[in-house]
Amino acid sequence: MASKEPSTDKSIWGKNSGWKYSVATRYILFLLLALLFYISLASKLLPERYDIQVNTKSEKNIVAPVQIEDSKATLQAQEQKAEAVQPVYSYIPLRSDVLVSQILDRIEQLNQDADVSTQEKIGIYRVEIPQRAERFVRNYLSANSTNEAYSPELLEEMRQAIEEQTYQIPEETFIKIPRLNLEDIPQMKSTARDIVSRLILNEMVDAQTGRARVPEMVSTSNLDDRTAREVVQELARLAITPNKFLDEVATKEAKVAAREEADPVYIKQGDILVAKGQLITPELYELLGKNGLLKDDINYWPELGVLLLSILLSLGILTFIRQSEPGKFKYNNAQLLMLVLVYFITLVTMHLTAFLQSDSQIYVGYLAPVAIGAILVTLLLETSLAYFSVIIFSILASVILNVQGEVFDFHFGLYAAVTSCVAIFSIHRASQRSTMLKGGIMSSLFGALIVFIMLLINNDTWTTSETLYSIGFAIAGGLLTAILVIGLMPFFEVTFGILSALKLVELSNPNHPLLRKLLTETPGTYHHSVMVGNLSEAAAEAIGANGLLCRVGSYYHDIGKTKRPIYFIENQNNMENPHDSIEPKLSKSIIVAHARDGVEMLKEYKLPKPIRDIAEQHHGTTFLHYFYHKAMRQAEEQGVEPDFTEDDFRYPGPKAQSKESAIVGIADSVEAAVRSLRKPTVEQVESMIEKIIKGRLDDHQFNDCDLTMKELDIIAKTLKETVMGIFHSRIEYPEDVKRPKPPVPSEGEAPATSGTPATSDEQRRSV
Repeated sequence: MASKEPSTDKSIWGKNSGWKYSVATRYILFLLLALLFYISLASKLLPERYDIQVNTKSEKNIVAPVQIEDSKATLQAQEQKAEAVQPVYSYIPLRSDVLVSQILDRIEQLNQDADVSTQEKIGIYRVEIPQRAERFVRNYLSANSTNEAYSPELLEEMRQAIEEQTYQIPEETFIKIPRLNLEDIPQMKSTARDIVSRLILNEMVDAQTGRARVPEMVSTSNLDDRTAREVVQELARLAITPNKFLDEVATKEAKVAAREEADPVYIKQGDILVAKGQLITPELYELLGKNGLLKDDINYWPELGVLLLSILLSLGILTFIRQSEPGKFKYNNAQLLMLVLVYFITLVTMHLTAFLQSDSQIYVGYLAPVAIGAILVTLLLETSLAYFSVIIFSILASVILNVQGEVFDFHFGLYAAVTSCVAIFSIHRASQRSTMLKGGIMSSLFGALIVFIMLLINNDTWTTSETLYSIGFAIAGGLLTAILVIGLMPFFEVTFGILSALKLVELSNPNHPLLRKLLTETPGTYHHSVMVGNLSEAAAEAIGANGLLCRVGSYYHDIGKTKRPIYFIENQNNMENPHDSIEPKLSKSIIVAHARDGVEMLKEYKLPKPIRDIAEQHHGTTFLHYFYHKAMRQAEEQGVEPDFTEDDFRYPGPKAQSKESAIVGIADSVEAAVRSLRKPTVEQVESMIEKIIKGRLDDHQFNDCDLTMKELDIIAKTLKETVMGIFHSRIEYPEDVKRPKPPVPSEGEAPATSGTPATSDEQRRSV
């Protein structure tokens, strides 16, 4: 994660440049982010509008911005569906077997009456038999008129059908009826009822179908008398009526249901609504107007919706950043500008991929490097913000990569969420460039997996070729993500002065020219810097600061000593101390110059500003006690008034501007002081660390950084534990040595040991 502490740089990116910490600029950047979201979403959600009139020719092809329902084609499809519906018939059989039985009962009764002449009987049969059949049907319809299952229209259809197909008994049959043998009538009843009951079980729209079968069935019956057969045949024909009737109500309902079941006809997104040169008919004009494609009929509600969505997404990011560290805003405006740029790059890559998509090649959308934004936010800012950004990127991907006509396509949203989260998890502790390639590969694998899972869920819509293409583009998208991130990281690091974890690890390489120079020319300082790095990293991580920055900054914090190495005690091996033969003021100038020289060397080698800040600020404006008192003694010995003050023997500063700079300064003093002790004890180490921190605190060296008293206590405890681990063999523990606790020295001095006069840590390293 990049360092976020303020700096003293006066450049456009520095602390004193007004825009960097301006609240107004901050909100302008979030408005810019909302505008970026609006432009990105509007191009997909808001259709282009055209200035056209009826009965004019279109000057260009007008394509459907989204999937549009073609109302005219849909209506035609509904009518076709309705016309294809077959008429609905209802099967309603009359119990005509009862009718034929009643007629034969009447014939038997009348034939037994000897008072009625044959001629009278014939007249009665000629009138009564048709009337009885008509009355039977009328009574049946009347009895069923209250049945909810039968509509009045259906009953009327029955009446008309039966009436139209009424059978006319031949005249000769009426003449034959009085001649029937009374003994044959019971058998005639049985035969007639059996024939009729069997025939009415069959569905008949036309009664002639059943009547045609009567002669055959009569001839196979047990009736022997010819007259009886002929009478039964005619009576059965009379009793048989149609029993399958057209139900107009049910037919209409079936047509309505068919219309409702007809699938709407859509004009797919990207299809041509109006071809160039095509005449705009009233129907086309109405279609364009209904879908908001006319300039003279603008619907502002969709635009308002897209604007509100864009503002909501931007406010979500703002709120998340505010909540992450209550009481202060976590990032400066330079970092927010970098965040806006990351979002811009991610959206551009999505739109470029969407440009390659089509209805037949939807899977091209999986080529979009949707995880690039999440990875860059992780490496340049922090992991928690990256995970929140995944939500934003998933929403945007589901809109930008959508070609299905709906507002959101969850396939691409889910794909973006999975690949981005996997990438963040893979690279959130990145320590080298190859880790980004690993993140891209993991994104490829899990992207292909989630695509395959979605294809399995929608197994009715995918084919083998589409599956292979989708998985292939998902794998390519992950690799493309890694390539773009590797290429973009140096741009952000250089342009915004970002010191990412990857850059820090590269700078910690001993083969770096400056570290190699430090090792070969000042091995003592190099060893000291490594030890300071161990101490400062542990202390920084204990309070949540950037431990890796402290370690790498410690490696370079004394690089200025390479210009005059012999003037620093850690590089003086078996040689006289040159400070013994020069004036204290000159010694002081040489000592304090190493911070300024170091910054110049770091600038020459283009090291990032946070590293330069540590080299410049780790001493702050601390006081060089030894050379000041030496100068005072010389003035007393010479009997002259001193022409200097304490301020002349202080480092020029500035004071530590960040937690990391302050921690490195404390660790620098602690390491030098511990190294100066011949036989340190636990009590001495504790007292020394507390004295160094208290001295700097009383000297107001922490006024410009936001270290709290609680954090200083944690730093002291951590430094003690780390020192015990590093110098384990040298430190005598209370159970091993029993000696009284040494007296607390005066301010600015380290504990005296073995009779050696106490001097400050800077004195021991400089003389």
